[in-house]
Amino acid sequence: MKPAPGRAPLVAGVDEAGLGPLLGPLTLGYAVMRLPAEIDNVWEALDDVVAREARADATHVIVADSKRVHARNPRGRRRLETTTLGFLAQLPEGAPASGADLLRTSPESIRPRAAEVARHPWYDSLPPTLPLWCDPGRLELRAEALRRALASRELALVDGGVRVAPAGELNRSFARTGSKAATVWSLLRGILGHLWETHATRGLHVIVDRQGGRFRYGSLVAAAFPAAHLRVAGESPDHSEYLLEEPGGPRRMHLTFAERAEDRAFTVALASCFAKYARELAMEAFNAWFGARQPGLAPTAGYTTDGRRWVRDAEATLRNEGLDPELVIRRR
Repeated sequence: MKPAPGRAPLVAGVDEAGLGPLLGPLTLGYAVMRLPAEIDNVWEALDDVVAREARADATHVIVADSKRVHARNPRGRRRLETTTLGFLAQLPEGAPASGADLLRTSPESIRPRAAEVARHPWYDSLPPTLPLWCDPGRLELRAEALRRALASRELALVDGGVRVAPAGELNRSFARTGSKAATVWSLLRGILGHLWETHATRGLHVIVDRQGGRFRYGSLVAAAFPAAHLRVAGESPDHSEYLLEEPGGPRRMHLTFAERAEDRAFTVALASCFAKYARELAMEAFNAWFGARQPGLAPTAGYTTDGRRWVRDAEATLRNEGLDPELVIRRR
């Protein structure tokens, strides 16, 4: 996606993973990059080290919609992990060293409370060290190649992380809002607030992959940023544009909601990979925890059909462990 003329020097993307499953968390990823004005297509600028097509993973880091990057086989998992940790390694704090560290990539103000995570005991089974699926030495080489390529083009990843919403938190929100869309917006609003507070003084364009049929976001954006001046630049089924300005202050944010944004904006595709990786690690922990208590229980990715199979197979363990079903099975 080519930003509007006079675009911001920082371009952010936000995407989610796990909107539809019966089990496991909803995860939202975000990525913020500094882009020189002359670069409109990051894929082209980084084409010696980054590619869109999964088949190029022997020589390139793959950045695309996570459905194209990830597959439930060893190669697909390595590909997703290489993308996520290779790019997060570009941040000043470096890549997360454990699964728990990945949950802490989002700022404390928007991440789930520790007590919330603790209600879901399988999060204790998150991998104690990362990477989990790819060779550390190979990952380090890929990360260094990315570092050199970014620097040579004057590109930089300046912020990135994930917001993980466990099933229990989602169910409470569903009960409160009566709507999956409202719950997703409440999580997204937290990320947008972080981006506004942290990066909008430098000028910021945020691109969000749109879910569902809504394309009029003006009232939601106005309520989320009551102190800012809002201008609706356009609303259509394809994409909607909003401009936020802080009266008398330095903050400016251009906000775009677009269909298939992960195919149109590099930062959204990267955010998609961050979100998917976090969900896959969470489901890995989920399956490990329950598998230790019920040997032979087939693992699940949590999607509806197999999720229902898993709930039937795990019924005795759920009962014996005294687990509140609200912590395991999502209402929506």
